[in-house]
Amino acid sequence: MKKLTSGLMVLALAVLVGCAAGTPPAVGTWAVEMNTPLGALPATLTMNEDGTGSMAAQGMGSAPLTGIMYDGNAVTFDAEVDAQGQTLVLEFSGSVEGDSINGEFGSDFGAFGVSGTRQ
Repeated sequence: MKKLTSGLMVLALAVLVGCAAGTPPAVGTWAVEMNTPLGALPATLTMNEDGTGSMAAQGMGSAPLTGIMYDGNAVTFDAEVDAQGQTLVLEFSGSVEGDSINGEFGSDFGAFGVSGTRQ
């Protein structure tokens, strides 16, 4: 009986921890604008709960997001995009507040701001 009670306590604790974790706020599809050195560039970011995602930007096509990390409202990831025949690695760091996302992409050409809203 003692083992059964201990087993049920462990199971209950596991369920509570799983419920408390919830879905990270950054999960979803975002319409963003990147403020690049060449001007504003609209893009769509899609981030999934399992850490996968994609970015589609005008003139750059679509690219997978890699290394997505959620930490509370903060999110980071990398995207390797084709910028007019040149491979460019973008490193995003930002945060989500409700249905708004703000942050910046670091690149070989410096950092540029990103802001957007949930679709």
